Amino acid sequence: MRDRRVALAWAAFVVVALLSCVLVLRREDRLSDLHIYYGALSDLHSGRPLYGYKAENGGPFTYPPFAALVLRPITAVSEGVLQGIWLVATCAAVVAIAGTVGVALTARRSRRPLVVAVAATVLMLSAPVQSNLRFGQVSIFIVLMALLDGMGVVPPRLRGVLVGMAAAIKLTPLLFVVYFLATGRYRDAGRAAATFVACAGLAAIVLPRESWTYWTESVRQTSRIGNLASLGNQSLHGMLLRVGVDEASLPLLWAGLVALICAAALLRARQLTAQGRSAHGAVLVGCATVAASPVSWTHHQVWPVLAAMLLIGASGVTQRAAGAALLGTMVVSLGAVLSPVSTRPGVQFLFENARAVGVCLLCLAGFGGVAVAAARTNRRPATGRAWWRVGIAATVAVAFFAVQPLPAGADPTFKAYNLDDVVNPRYFFVCRGPVECAAYRTDAPVTFGTRAEKTKVRVNGVVSPQVARLEYYSAPGGAPRAIPLLDAYPGTRTFSFRSASMAQGRLIAYASDGQPIANYDDELAAALRTTTR
Repeated sequence: MRDRRVALAWAAFVVVALLSCVLVLRREDRLSDLHIYYGALSDLHSGRPLYGYKAENGGPFTYPPFAALVLRPITAVSEGVLQGIWLVATCAAVVAIAGTVGVALTARRSRRPLVVAVAATVLMLSAPVQSNLRFGQVSIFIVLMALLDGMGVVPPRLRGVLVGMAAAIKLTPLLFVVYFLATGRYRDAGRAAATFVACAGLAAIVLPRESWTYWTESVRQTSRIGNLASLGNQSLHGMLLRVGVDEASLPLLWAGLVALICAAALLRARQLTAQGRSAHGAVLVGCATVAASPVSWTHHQVWPVLAAMLLIGASGVTQRAAGAALLGTMVVSLGAVLSPVSTRPGVQFLFENARAVGVCLLCLAGFGGVAVAAARTNRRPATGRAWWRVGIAATVAVAFFAVQPLPAGADPTFKAYNLDDVVNPRYFFVCRGPVECAAYRTDAPVTFGTRAEKTKVRVNGVVSPQVARLEYYSAPGGAPRAIPLLDAYPGTRTFSFRSASMAQGRLIAYASDGQPIANYDDELAAALRTTTR
């Protein structure tokens, strides 16, 4: 019976993996990051600068030069063949990660094959792994290398080498060097640091120009990676940007919170390792890298999925409930799925940042660290009472966010369009062309329409000659957004912008003397309620 369940579980994994790969290959933008690697390395082979490359979508090569040495062989085959190989390798890495974590998920060897198969299937269904497949990312391999080394699976004389190599490809695993020091693995820390320096040195010898460019310029230019305030960046830094923390306070606040999160995670990881739970310790440190990094896109977030599975496999209602909640956020996008029912801006903000909040809480609580401390002074509660407490805590948390307004400036979706975008009917739908726009020339200062989409709302319209300036407030107390007034057609000025929500949006028109002449707030929400798409 057990063999049959194992076979069915692996069959489910194969079906999910094949379906995922087929869907990826059917996309026009399939494996776009792999395309960047391929194009940048092809340019490098032709003598062009590695960090001067930009793909058709504007994406540059952002990794250290050692990554270029490791990835250089991919140009030996055509890009189409490479895509197939990369997808298979990604699926194989998922199986290897599931097999490694499976040791910690069950102490009974007889159950381990089934647990590994189920873990691999859950991993494959998670958003981070799907993102690795979709973009053709190296992140899944970085996680595998750091996990094997962090758990001490590799031979003793080689421990630390994989972390050093992984950090030379992507810098975030450097936190594992501190983890080795904290747990008394001094030789492993030394090997990791030495390997990192050796890899960087080798790259400097083979690629001196690229190494100089990266370590003196590119490593500090985080904006090259993309808009760090976008919802895809579920790091602490990204969440602070979405909260609207001012530029002067952001570096100090971020550094202080990162130090707190990393210290809490490392202290708890040392305790877990001393208890023989090396998988928990390594995964916790991996989660700290996700929280602490300035940029943590979806494909970086494999670590929280592993943490969720370890929590579900633990004993205790609180940890299992926390694991189920964390796993839910890592499989689906709560901000998109629950937006129709999250009528309060604060709740929507919580949903949109659920992964960042979950990872930070995990690092601070540390796989039940808070529960362990509480257990020293309290007897274990009955199961029914424990579930009751979990429910009350969750309700209080959601209620707290329900009464919060959308944080000032917390609208990473916002974008105002310019003249080059006028031809796009998705952005400009109220009037398209001089004849159609002429019908909107009324005595009203602003005439506009709204259109709701899955994760954003679009607003556009025309303004009368008396309007000299147009501003939009996404939240009370936030800084205004200037909306460009475009002379798209003779005698008509039009505008268009998008925002995450109109629940507390306010559009204000000003005359040439700077006085407000029209204020639209309830009208925006009313127009949105009558909009259909």
